[in-house]
Amino acid sequence: MDLAFLGMGTMGAAMARNLINAGHKLTVWNRTASRCQPLVELGAQAAETPAQAAAAAEITFICVSDTPDVRQVVLGEDGVIQGARPGSLVVDMSTISPQATREIGAALAEKQIAMLDAPVSGGSEGAQKATLTIMVGGEEKDLKRAMPALEAMGKSITLMGPLGSGQATKAVNQTIICGIYWGVAEGIALGLKAGLDMDKVVQALRGGVCGSWILENRSGNMIKNQYPLGFKVTLHKKDLGIALDTAAQLGVFLPVASLVDQAYNSLIAKGHGDEDMSALARIIREQSGLD
Repeated sequence: MDLAFLGMGTMGAAMARNLINAGHKLTVWNRTASRCQPLVELGAQAAETPAQAAAAAEITFICVSDTPDVRQVVLGEDGVIQGARPGSLVVDMSTISPQATREIGAALAEKQIAMLDAPVSGGSEGAQKATLTIMVGGEEKDLKRAMPALEAMGKSITLMGPLGSGQATKAVNQTIICGIYWGVAEGIALGLKAGLDMDKVVQALRGGVCGSWILENRSGNMIKNQYPLGFKVTLHKKDLGIALDTAAQLGVFLPVASLVDQAYNSLIAKGHGDEDMSALARIIREQSGLD
């Protein structure tokens, strides 16, 4: 398939690489053009603008940081809407506002361009290994068109409902995982203060009810108090903000998400915004007298 991929961040670059590895013809674009070079070396073509990238593609994938970025990339001057052909498809894999997704989709529809929202879960590891969970909003016929490419990037691909439903599902995902991170951080601090061998504790617990991807893959960060980048604190705070805004619109009470949001404010103020979100443990460790 002739595809375009816009956004060569930690997630996007890995996802684009998997599309090339699956044999798709790919055009890439990034605001900082030099980040496209590793993909060009693998056979991709680099475009100067989103419009130019979309003009060459049956399907244009987007993975950028936030709602304003998606608006600009799709609807701005030299945006996708200026170059994409009628009958083509835009698949936004960013994490943005469900309402903004519907507004962008409506603007594209006026040009006979279809849209899916397809945010992902699985972190940088999932992007690299093509094992992402992909939550899709839009029309089933459009998902069918995109499926060969999505299957090159993810392991679990689910149509959640009409456009915007993927983003709403991602908001649920981010709400749940913030509570798991917080709970694991509390448990690690409790075990450390009790003098336990926490590697053994994790081994003992991984097969029980509290076993989780986060316990398996991020407890080591919390034990060592080292937080190499997997998914930035600042990016998850942005995602959690979307969830909290959605909850406010719907009248839903999210006390744990609100607490974690405030914890992120503290981490960012102390210069930890670019660390992995498991750095939430810094708050618990500090308050527990471990650091």
